[in-house]
Amino acid sequence: MPKYLLAYHGGGMPEGEAAQAKEMAAWGAWFQKLGSAVVDGGNPVGASKTVSAAGAATDGGGANPITGYSVLQADSLQAAVKFAEGCPILASRGTVEVGETFDAM
Repeated sequence: MPKYLLAYHGGGMPEGEAAQAKEMAAWGAWFQKLGSAVVDGGNPVGASKTVSAAGAATDGGGANPITGYSVLQADSLQAAVKFAEGCPILASRGTVEVGETFDAM
């Protein structure tokens, strides 16, 4: 079954312990709903650098830096997009980029 990278952009952790607990519960419920489709729940992304072909490294991830990722398996790109439509990051005005991965080696 194909695997899909969900790259999260924007969003963020809310302020305050109660709001953060609610946010984490939403992510846990979403992952539980996805069940065996979750290959790697992923993690948030912290500081980053962008490396150019010339080898120069600049701070940040460009205009729309990645803020986290997950890897899912699904029957098709459309099915993976359906999974992504329930992602909690969307509630905090973030976005989810969905891309099919493939074995290159």
